[in-house]
Amino acid sequence: MKTQGEIESLICEGISRFEQDYMGRGPKDIRAHLLGDLIVVRLKGVLTAAEQHLVKSLSAEKGRDLLKQVRTHLIETARPVMEAMVQEVIGIKVLSLHHDISTSTGEEVILFTLVAPPEFRDPKKR
Repeated sequence: MKTQGEIESLICEGISRFEQDYMGRGPKDIRAHLLGDLIVVRLKGVLTAAEQHLVKSLSAEKGRDLLKQVRTHLIETARPVMEAMVQEVIGIKVLSLHHDISTSTGEEVILFTLVAPPEFRDPKKR
């Protein structure tokens, strides 16, 4: 049985690998938090240079909306891959996935809702 920290670390590794494979680059910083039956993943520095340029070259609203549409479509397309990775790490099925990205800060949030809270061991016990 894994500790909570080990679960969070493995989720970060999986999401970072996903970002590299599907988006072309990984985040500058990533953190995962296991909260009961939720996994919250916060990624910083995820916008590519092309995405940053796109947002700046169009009107603020149009650039933001276009980027969010593209990112949402990519996440939805790859959703089975992400859900399978989470289930492999914790052994519990993902109930739902929620996602948003900020075009002004380059921060992305992914939230996984699980069918049940995972069990984990106390890090002090072996």
